[in-house]
Parts: sequence; structure tokens; C-alpha cells
Amino acid sequence: MQFSRVGEFDSRGMDPAGSAADGRRLSERLFTIGHSHHEIERFIALLRGAGVSAVADVRSSPYSARMPQFSQAELRRSLASHSLAYIFLGDELGGRPRDPAVYDGDGRVDYWRVRCTTVFRGGVERLLHAIDEHSIALLCGEEDPLDCHRGLMIAPELVGRGICPRHVRADGSIETTAQLESRLCKITGVGGGMMNGLFAASIAAAERAELLDEAYREQARRKAFRLPPGQSFAVIGGIEEFSTE
Repeated sequence: MQFSRVGEFDSRGMDPAGSAADGRRLSERLFTIGHSHHEIERFIALLRGAGVSAVADVRSSPYSARMPQFSQAELRRSLASHSLAYIFLGDELGGRPRDPAVYDGDGRVDYWRVRCTTVFRGGVERLLHAIDEHSIALLCGEEDPLDCHRGLMIAPELVGRGICPRHVRADGSIETTAQLESRLCKITGVGGGMMNGLFAASIAAAERAELLDEAYREQARRKAFRLPPGQSFAVIGGIEEFSTE
């Protein structure tokens, strides 16, 4: 998959990377970012500062009444005026799917069910094919990736494929996957401090992977979208994904 011109993708048959070297190369070209309360000029500056040349919008509902500069049409125009490309991947990689099968008994999105779907995996493949052409930032609403499905659903899937995205924060700093996962363990308390303590290096790889999976699941239970009680899936498209709280 390639970008044919500013603002559009042109699909081509390309094989995603499979080696460790390819994983490192793709990691250097993949970011996430939350639009938060930013003015559009600040948002563009954050993208430029990270060397991003394209935005992949992973919001299920790509609009914002409170932040209209990030509604899809306006955002697309702003990005194009700065020679930044745009693609919408919210149908494939969004955190509020319309498939009832990926919700648990409490009406909460189960990120692990989503990751097993053909639709999600197809979205990941589209994303990986595109990285040969651009440095891409996955866009959602929340500033902190640990409050957002981009950090709790998409990022773990990519890490499992050997690709470690970096996260553009509001102050312009870049948080690595290792830093994010260290913070995740502190926030959730998983591992009782073992993951970040003096003996962290001695933890076996398999045990570390299990603890991280537990930490991701715990944070997902706290942050994943939950269908309002008594509401049907029809309401999903009308609920903004960015909280001002």
C-alpha cells in the first residue's frame, strides 16, 4: 500500500516486514498521538516535530463537536494544507466496533476479541503496508495512550509482531513502548513492582510477557468503551471518543 498523493492511499501488493531488522525499521516510522485539546497549529507542530508525514485516523467516530478542528473533513483539509496525508482506519482499528460479538457481558469492548477478528487484522496489514511510504501517526482523542485503545489494543498487537510504536505526548516528548509499559505496570500494580524494580532484568521473558498481558488487560477493563446501559449499538456512532475530563 502506498500514498498516491497528499491525503489519499493507493493500495498496492506489498509484503509486510517479517524480520527483526524490519521490525526495528517499522518501529522508527510508527507513532501514536491524541488530539486532546490542541489547536490545529499545535497538533501539526507535534506531528512535524516527530517527523510524521501521514495520519491514520483510528477513531470509530471521526468527528468532534467540542474540537471541530479534528472532525474528519476539517482535519483532512488542515493536514493536506501542510502536505500531510490522511487515511481513515476507524472501521478496522477503531475502539468502538459495531460487532456485538466483541463486547463482553457488561457491554464493554473486549480488546482481545477485537484483535482476533478478520477486520482488525486486515486493518493492521493495511497499516503495515503503508509504512514503506510514510512515517505514520495513529490518531485518536485521548492525550495519554494508556487511556486509549490505540495504546491498549493496537499497540500490543503491533508489539506482538515485533513493532514497537512510539507515542507523541502533548509536550512534544516521545514515549517509547518500553517506557509506556513500565508506566502501565506502575499504574495497574501488576507484578507488585517486580517489573520496574531492582530485579526486573532477572524476570524470564515468558513471565514478563504474561505480566504485561495481565497489565494491559487490567487497564483495558478500566478504559475500554462500555455501551451505555439499555442502549443499542446504534448509538455508538453518535458518541464522541474524546473526554474533556
